This record gives sequence, structure tokens and C-alpha cells, in this order.
Amino acid sequence: SVTDRCNLRCTYCMPETGISLLPRQDILSFEEILAIARAAVDLGITKVRLTGGEPLARAELTKLVQMLADLKGIDDLSLTTNGVLLKRYAVELKKAGLDRVNISLDSLRPDRFRQITRIGNLNDVLEGIEAAGAADLNPVKINTVVMRGINDDEIIDFARKTLEQDWNVRFIELMPFGQEQAGAERFVPVSEMRQRLRDLGELEPCHAGTGNGPARYFRLPGARGTLGFISPVSEHFCIRCNRLRLTADGKLRPC
Repeated sequence: SVTDRCNLRCTYCMPETGISLLPRQDILSFEEILAIARAAVDLGITKVRLTGGEPLARAELTKLVQMLADLKGIDDLSLTTNGVLLKRYAVELKKAGLDRVNISLDSLRPDRFRQITRIGNLNDVLEGIEAAGAADLNPVKINTVVMRGINDDEIIDFARKTLEQDWNVRFIELMPFGQEQAGAERFVPVSEMRQRLRDLGELEPCHAGTGNGPARYFRLPGARGTLGFISPVSEHFCIRCNRLRLTADGKLRPC
């Protein structure tokens, strides 16, 4: 995590007023992040993902990308972003050495997207997705948190994107942070998501191509893209987890 700052206020992630931000002097410098990454590579880690907050809110992020891309031993350098600023930086990130991106997108409807993010513009993200593909930051993966009564009626719409375009959509179960009761009411298990997709055809297991995270991947008959499912609640994958998180202020966490 390169920053705790974000330019959106998604309802399931952050209060409308934001959070108490870390003092800038407590945020790791690029040189400190590189030193930790170098130690990680020496221990056998080969994949690095940049996250936030919103990582593109960190000034001069492409400098860090280039520093990490030049580090021998890293064979996969990726970025998770909300996509709002991606159109501006996609080409620059690719030139710096970034391999691919994951983009968070929870609705394909402009009014609903604004409701979920509170301040976001859907077109900014759609243009970011297009720019990432054009810059060859592939495979572009779309992360969609499914919430009952909020966006679960769009599961089919997202899945159709994999038929019409080279989209790689991953449906993610909502993890009930903070407001436990509200989270439980909005929770949709992966088993129900897959059941709803049956009208589009039988899901065929497939390989992800890149990455080795917790998603299980499938493809609809004749689809150009893929569908993935991440089930942290209904089907725990903790025993198989291979991730470590470095927080923006230098703490190492296994979850």
C-alpha cells in the first residue's frame, strides 16, 4: 500500500467524510518500499502489487513503478486502482514497467456508480479500462463487490461484458467490516452468483493466465473474457493464502 488516501468514498469502504489520514512523514518513501521489496525478493517473493487507498493518488507513482520494475527477481508487477485517473497514467505506467492492472468497478449504471462511490464518474473508469487495454496493461481485471439490494441485479450485465468484450470480471463477496448487520443483509455468496449466471450458459473452468491469487476462473461458452469468483466468507481460502500486505506506514501484515 503506497498511500491511505483515496479520491472516492465507496459506501462499503470509507465514511463519507473520509478517514483520519496518516501524517505524510509516516508514509514510506519510495526508497524504503524498494528496500523492503528487495528483501522480499531475496526471500523468494516474485510478485508485487501496488495498492492504496488509491495508489494513483500518490504523487510520481511511476517513479516507484520503474524502481520496482528494475529490481531483478520480480516477474509480475501489478496495480489495483479505482480507475478514475488511469486514462491519464496508463501509457506512462506501461513505459515505466507495470505489467497489468486490476480495476474496481461495482456498477455499470452512472447514477448507481455515483451512489456507491458518492463522488465518482462512471465514464472516468470506463475510459480508464479502455486506456489500460490500449496500453497493453493486460490482462485488465475488473473487481466487482456484489451487494444484495445494491448492485446484485447487475451480475448478468457484468457477465455479458465477457461475451462482448475482452473483460476479465471477478465477482467478490462482501466482507462485513464495521457495520456487521448491514453487511450480513447485503451479503451474496458465490454459490448464488453462479446460480444466477446459468441463464447465460454453463461455466467452463479455465486458467487465469497471470497471477496466482484466490480467484477461481471460468469462461462462458464462446466468451472473449473470463469470470472469476473470490469467496472470502462462504468458502474460506485462508489456508491457501500466499499474500503479505505492507501498509503505507511500514507494517507487514499477513491479511
